[in-house]
Amino acid sequence: MIHQYKLLGYNIVLDICSGSIHVVDDVAYDIISLFEGNDKETVLSRIREKYKNSSSVSESDVEECYNQIEELRADGKLFTKDEFEPMAGELKARTSGVVKALCLHIAHTCNLNCSYCFASQGKYHGERALMSFDVGKRALDFLVENSGTRRNLEVDFFGGEPLMNFDVVKQLVQYARSIEKEKGKNFRFTLTTNGVLVDDDVIDFANREMSNVVLSLDGRKEVHDRYRVDYAGNGSWEKIVPKFQKFVEARNGKNYYMRGTFTHANPDFLEDIKTMLDLGFSELSMEPVVAAADDPAALTEEDKDIVMKQYEELAKLMVERDKNGKPFTFYHYMIDLKGGPCIYKRISGCGSGTEYMAVTPWGDLYPCHQFVGDEKFRLGDIWKGVQNTGVQNEFASCNVYAREECRSCWARLYCSGGCAANAYHSTGSVSGVYKYGCELFKKRMECAIAVAVSREFGDEE
Repeated sequence: MIHQYKLLGYNIVLDICSGSIHVVDDVAYDIISLFEGNDKETVLSRIREKYKNSSSVSESDVEECYNQIEELRADGKLFTKDEFEPMAGELKARTSGVVKALCLHIAHTCNLNCSYCFASQGKYHGERALMSFDVGKRALDFLVENSGTRRNLEVDFFGGEPLMNFDVVKQLVQYARSIEKEKGKNFRFTLTTNGVLVDDDVIDFANREMSNVVLSLDGRKEVHDRYRVDYAGNGSWEKIVPKFQKFVEARNGKNYYMRGTFTHANPDFLEDIKTMLDLGFSELSMEPVVAAADDPAALTEEDKDIVMKQYEELAKLMVERDKNGKPFTFYHYMIDLKGGPCIYKRISGCGSGTEYMAVTPWGDLYPCHQFVGDEKFRLGDIWKGVQNTGVQNEFASCNVYAREECRSCWARLYCSGGCAANAYHSTGSVSGVYKYGCELFKKRMECAIAVAVSREFGDEE
């Protein structure tokens, strides 16, 4: 299976199952589009007719190009067959029972009152609460005990707003560091914050201990302050931007992301990205809102064309800034053309509910943060482990081949079947397909590959 498209001045051909990406001229692009389902003479005849008035394309050029494509097919770089489906369950079974990451809900409360918050202003539709050190300690022990031979373990401090329980964050990091050598583990921490409580202590600690920080900023002041307000209705942009600028400068090159959300109010999110760039930030992420269809913030069908265009314009902006020596990173456009994720990740997905779980302030386990508060998805707790094996098995089998619609999709080995939470909220099943999200994802992948191609070959132009 192949996928062809044109973007940023390139003719791009993806061979889905080999992972090969080809940048070709017009003749090769047209031949490839006809290659399957037609014999050689039919293809040559059609291409020669199309280019008969071209002074730069001879009949022998067309035949030579056809033969080169045939060689690529013989070498397994074009039109390769999908041989991965039988591996999906087998690879997942090899890691059964191994947990490699936890999302610690250190605070089920927040000092902002964002109306689009999927977590119901940090409460997750329940009681406000802060995780105690004892619960957090037990969660880290649970992770170590269930991590098998894995050395690198990931822990996200999440909320709500984690800095409302910052003392416990610091205590838990100290505890984790104290057991690393004995247990043969290496903890990598991430902190997500809205920035309101950021101060010098937070900056110093996070830059010393956090492998990554995620800083919530929606871009333009008027866009950010539309939703990200305190309980008095005051916007937070003026308060947090100077703190984030100081935070990022102090990180001195360590990983961070400015994480924005775009909604029906700002489908033209590229303007928000430009604002972030103007503020001095270069590691950026803009995510489509997670909202019910009747929510005023929810993206509509009318927004889709605008969003698709924004992704293309974003790709052009990235190429332009590359040429001007001012590159930046966009999370969804990060792709490695020469390596990329291993086949396990490509067919098995994010690992929610199996390798990755969320822990509530009370120690309950859920497949990920987007399922917290929905009792039917409660897996167990950090003391007794996973007891709801039915739900866990459902997530374990939720690979790219579990969805019939994915089997013929060119992007299946890039999205790995998509987000189970988005599928559930859209269709009522974790094995469903969130079609709106799929269309956005495919556009992002086309743009990501085009940007990567430009970065690989741009200097040769």
